Amino acid sequence: MCATNGVEAERLALRRFANVYGMRVILAGTHLEPGVVEIASAPVFGLLDVGRYPSGGDARSEQIAADLKASGFDACSTDEVMSFKYLKLLGNVGNALDAACGTRMGNDTAKAIYQATQAEARACLAAAGIKIADEERESVRRRLRGGLRPVNGVTHRGSSSWQSLERGTGNIEADYLNGEIVLLGRIHGIPTPVNTYLQQLANRLATQRRPAGSVPIEEIAARLDLGGVLG
Repeated sequence: MCATNGVEAERLALRRFANVYGMRVILAGTHLEPGVVEIASAPVFGLLDVGRYPSGGDARSEQIAADLKASGFDACSTDEVMSFKYLKLLGNVGNALDAACGTRMGNDTAKAIYQATQAEARACLAAAGIKIADEERESVRRRLRGGLRPVNGVTHRGSSSWQSLERGTGNIEADYLNGEIVLLGRIHGIPTPVNTYLQQLANRLATQRRPAGSVPIEEIAARLDLGGVLG
């Protein structure tokens, strides 16, 4: 079972295993030091939807979903788990921006850049004929989670990519998030300058072990404006 962000792990696993399952993970978790994992949602710990890859459900995925629900998660077995994972990918293309800029992401400039990453992603998914899960239904499910709450007085601080930079791991998931959109764009002839830049930036920050939030949003906007991609 592949509980990773992005949509590549399932393809890799299917080369070796006959029975592969995807899991769409929406989890407000923070892991910045060994042995400490904080979950900021209650009473539901997160959304974990499962299904066979490339499609279909079976008794095993039903049992896994039931076990997860019994342990405090909102989980379901779905015949189209990859449509859920592609829907999450649409949000995850903003992870690199969050990692680079940190708390500076909340202004209009950051929102415009994030919207540009999503517009590229949607164009590429449409060109590839890739189905995504119903967004309206998913927004309802998220509202039923109970919302995010502070842990030890601290609110949830950043995405998984943000946490990778903050931990100084030397690597980051951008190749499988923004890079997935770049790949689809190159295959289908869709320009992806914003995702390409953010992918390269995130990798550079990771290899240089620069901390999360170390790049002003104005610097990113200036680079993209020079390339003529923000109007």
